[in-house]
Amino acid sequence: MRASIAAESVAIPSVSIVCEGFAGQAAATARGLGYDGLPLAVTVGHVDAQATDEMTANFVNATVDDIIAGLTNEKHVDDVPSAEPAALEIAATGTIDEINEHFVAMGWSDGNVIVPPTRDRVERYLEGSGHDPWKTLGVSPSSGRDLTIWSIGVNAVMAGCRPEHLPILIALTEILADPSYGSEHSGNTTGADALIVLNGPNSGALGFNAGPGAQREGRHANTSIGRWLRLYLRNVCGFTTDEHDKATFGNPARPVLAEDHACVRTMAETVTWPSIAEQLGHRWSDDVVSMARMNSGVLIGSVFGSTPEDIVPYLADGLSRVAAWDLTHVHGLGTDQFQPLLVLSPLLAQTFADAGWGLAHVQGALFEQARIPARSFERFVGEWTNLTAGQPKLTDLVRTRTLPDVFAASEDPNRLVPIVTRPQRLLVAVAGDPNRANAYAFSNDGPHGWWTAKRIDHTPASDLVCDISFRE
Repeated sequence: MRASIAAESVAIPSVSIVCEGFAGQAAATARGLGYDGLPLAVTVGHVDAQATDEMTANFVNATVDDIIAGLTNEKHVDDVPSAEPAALEIAATGTIDEINEHFVAMGWSDGNVIVPPTRDRVERYLEGSGHDPWKTLGVSPSSGRDLTIWSIGVNAVMAGCRPEHLPILIALTEILADPSYGSEHSGNTTGADALIVLNGPNSGALGFNAGPGAQREGRHANTSIGRWLRLYLRNVCGFTTDEHDKATFGNPARPVLAEDHACVRTMAETVTWPSIAEQLGHRWSDDVVSMARMNSGVLIGSVFGSTPEDIVPYLADGLSRVAAWDLTHVHGLGTDQFQPLLVLSPLLAQTFADAGWGLAHVQGALFEQARIPARSFERFVGEWTNLTAGQPKLTDLVRTRTLPDVFAASEDPNRLVPIVTRPQRLLVAVAGDPNRANAYAFSNDGPHGWWTAKRIDHTPASDLVCDISFRE
């Protein structure tokens, strides 16, 4: 569609050809990019599930008519949405039950009970922050809607967030506005959902749980902010099934993963062990929120052993098991863009520190052992998907300098190759029960929600402060 928009911007008629299941998303994307009603030609059925003759017949009998209509400026996109309520408009009245029923019916709720975002509640939520409610942090590339402080507050009230969490929500919105994150991919078909990681000395005081039951619902801060993100993606960025959310199997909203700041600090006193925030370029002393989209996860339970040499093989196996289709982000959909996350319980992390292993040492050992047969890798990125043209062999990719030499140590199809291009691509966090030897491996969705981190600014804003100066 970007090619169509480039053509339309210079008055050249165009038509975007889209699959049947993506017509609504294509119309919404065009609207978000400022081209409401962009001509579309819809193909019948799923192209990967049709024989060539069937696909050709469907294209000739149906799609060609759409192409002709689009190029002759006959309007054929008829799913343009109705006007939305304005920011201060009363969208519904009634009892709390009636409000909740209306929000569910309109698609403004995640299905759970919400706090009605009345004007009074939103104003009280933002009161004292110093932020101009109409300040815009960016524009959603998926919906074209402004990302405003007011819209943050509306969804924060709905999710039950506390006012002291507003700076975190602002930082998260800055991530959504950052082109490097790629928020427009938040509804792709694999159903990856965002994981929020919180770092910093104030995480405990703000009510976040980094200990037993990390990521379990129940701790207000972790849960409500995770819920806020899903509501914001739905209501502001347009990720509903009617618009952009095309997940085949969706993941539930994830509570915030708070890294154990005290444990990381203790380890850093004996070995070099940067937090996730530091691994992503920030300082240990800052409060930082990081986010990436994850396809799936694997529990690595009851890790047995008292030395790093004992436990690395099991941890590496977990990382290998969680990486499958996602390897197209090592090569295919992108190159060198796969960055999985391993979350260690403090007990496991301390085992490394006690043996003098810093993070770089751990990453190097995992890189050496988190490997799969080359034949399996080639199937994931080429044979079992149509996302890599030509189904190249790893040896071909090394020959063209697309991948490093380690992927072609020999011609043996059963040789073991890494799941990432370099050790630093394996991120490691510390959280969870300090008395349990468990870990968790997340497989991320590459540039469809690239790891992006923002510093949290707790300083009250001065947007609403008058600047009075006197001149002689």
